[in-house]
Amino acid sequence: MTKKRDYYEILGVSRNASEEEIKKSYRRQAMKHHPDRNASDKDAEENFKQIKQAYEVLSDSRKRAAYDQFGHAGVDGGAGGFGGGTEGMNFGDIFGDIFGDIFGGGRRGGAQRGGDLHFTLDISLEDAVFGKTAEIAIPTLVVCADCHGSGARAGSSPVTCTHCGGQGQIRMQQGYFSVQQTCPACYGKGRVIQHPCGACHGHGRKKQNKKLSVKIPKGVDTGDRIRLSGEGEAGEGGAPTGDLYIQMVVQAHPLFERDGKNLYCEVPISFVTGALGGELEVPALSGRVKLKIPPETQTGKVFRVKGMGVPSVRGGDQGDLMCKVQIETPVNLTAKQKDLLQQFAKTMSSNNKHTPRSSSWFDKVKKFFEDMKL
Repeated sequence: MTKKRDYYEILGVSRNASEEEIKKSYRRQAMKHHPDRNASDKDAEENFKQIKQAYEVLSDSRKRAAYDQFGHAGVDGGAGGFGGGTEGMNFGDIFGDIFGDIFGGGRRGGAQRGGDLHFTLDISLEDAVFGKTAEIAIPTLVVCADCHGSGARAGSSPVTCTHCGGQGQIRMQQGYFSVQQTCPACYGKGRVIQHPCGACHGHGRKKQNKKLSVKIPKGVDTGDRIRLSGEGEAGEGGAPTGDLYIQMVVQAHPLFERDGKNLYCEVPISFVTGALGGELEVPALSGRVKLKIPPETQTGKVFRVKGMGVPSVRGGDQGDLMCKVQIETPVNLTAKQKDLLQQFAKTMSSNNKHTPRSSSWFDKVKKFFEDMKL
């Protein structure tokens, strides 16, 4: 059996990482390893699944505590674990599972609640910022329309199991012990179907692609989950329906990078605009904004445009747009342009009047060489 990787190692965080650090790391890893962005990598899908699994455990305080104490066994159905997508087990549950059949304390069978479903929804950055209603199709188990979930053919009904008297369990005496077991005739349900429904073959449920409209709120981010109560698999024999969990994955954008509520973009400007200043239009998700560049602007300078970032999904102020300017060196110069630049260079003084950062850097280099005696 292949040894499972450590969840902290998968997300690239320390064991004492905060919830915010875990979420940010998950967002980066999920975007990096998403199968749609790594079509040629045959391991991308498996890596993405491991990243999702690690986040589902470490983002849940109870599951994380169980994992920290018991390792994978703590979340895979082992000691105190949370395996199988359930809410978790305690030591009383474990004792009952192991010794219940022997001492007559086992759980009774019966209708099972429908399973929870998990769906990954890829959305654009625009949809994450402005919100939208997405139409999705979920493969699931729905109540059979012919028998309304009973599993019995029209005109008939399930009958009480005569083997266990409707208890779902049978008790046998073995010496000093009373052994309780699941009824082999009705499999713990307490009822049997004598005339199964032809549409669902007695299961009471059928596979179907269920179409849903999902409202995505403004400000969601990769790793956020939307819970739709009662939209999971139908339960057996009229038992409650499970829930649907939709996990968001925000796709990469060609212009913007997101960090929390803020958006970042790089804006190339000419060295003339950087030296003399100017005004230019920069893109924003909601349109165009004018950006004033003051004279003597250096490359790497970041300008903040208030309120043009991402709204908070939990309320509060909207984030900002952060524009980082990059001064671009001109290329493909004509002879005349080169001559003009050479003339310009001759006008530059030899002191640090025009290039204070460069002069300061050379002073540091000189001192470094002197200290190293090079």
